[in-house]
Amino acid sequence: MMEFQELGNGLSICRVLNGMWQVSGTHGLIDPKKAIDEMIAYHNSGFTTWDLADIYGPAESFIGHFRGALEKLQGKEELKNSQALTKFVPNPGPMSKSIVEHYIDRSLEKMNTDCIDLIQFHWWDYNNPSYIDALVHLSGLQDNGKIKHLGLTNFDTERLQIIKEQGIEIVSNQVQYSILDQRPEKIMTTFCNENNIQLLSYGTLLGGFISEKYLGSPEPLRGDLSTASLQKYYNMINAWGDWDLFQELLEVLSQISQKHACSIANVATVYILEKPQVAGVIIGTRLGISEHRQDNSRVFDLHLDSEDKSKINTVCQKSKDLFDSIGDCGSEYR
Repeated sequence: MMEFQELGNGLSICRVLNGMWQVSGTHGLIDPKKAIDEMIAYHNSGFTTWDLADIYGPAESFIGHFRGALEKLQGKEELKNSQALTKFVPNPGPMSKSIVEHYIDRSLEKMNTDCIDLIQFHWWDYNNPSYIDALVHLSGLQDNGKIKHLGLTNFDTERLQIIKEQGIEIVSNQVQYSILDQRPEKIMTTFCNENNIQLLSYGTLLGGFISEKYLGSPEPLRGDLSTASLQKYYNMINAWGDWDLFQELLEVLSQISQKHACSIANVATVYILEKPQVAGVIIGTRLGISEHRQDNSRVFDLHLDSEDKSKINTVCQKSKDLFDSIGDCGSEYR
């Protein structure tokens, strides 16, 4: 049975979200027709929530074509059962009302909708305070009915506090959160709990590294890392520990997966889904290239017991503290 979570008033999302970074061109060539057909299949399987961004290549246009195809196949009412959470990722600079509205209108047009379910705002440079201006204008567009809810992407706790003090209502923050990267637990989870902000987790499967494919395998060479995700999360593995420690973790995850008759990816996903304030986990979809719908659906029947978590935590205690070496969530981007 699929699990859904109320992210904001009138917005319920599937707790396993379909990540669309993988259509941006850095994860292999995506055939548009196959992609739309696959999106329909995801929707019909209950995976109704899409995570995308204005900088993810054709992702917003794919949503627009998907909505058109879904309406044609199943009627306009069915569109209410689909959720598309996009991101506004501008280059730091002046954020006037007209600039912000221009980019939101462009996303609306591409996505074939008159109201965006959730805008997840990202800002590259905290030294430029115009991110507050952008959020004020986004809040205005929310009042005008162009945006249902406001969220953030890769903001740290200090900036969350500043935004809250400005009176801007935020329902979510999307951050990297995995067995390896548990930085949200240091200070962010407490703040989010106190301020009714939920977390959307990405990087939970390390771009595919957390899987049976890499269990017992030799450390990959840089040339073996064929996608942007693998390149990014190989660096994260090295920041967390080393390949030997990662293999020790995979072995433990394998033992737990065999105990529960599920996959290693299922165990890693549920480990984060069961964390406080986590509304959902984003799992990348390489549309028309590979799919894991049946496997992903198993997470909703899986519960990790205290022994499972203890085994995982025992391995993690041997790793480096990423909060100390990198900083709070999102610091790796600034």
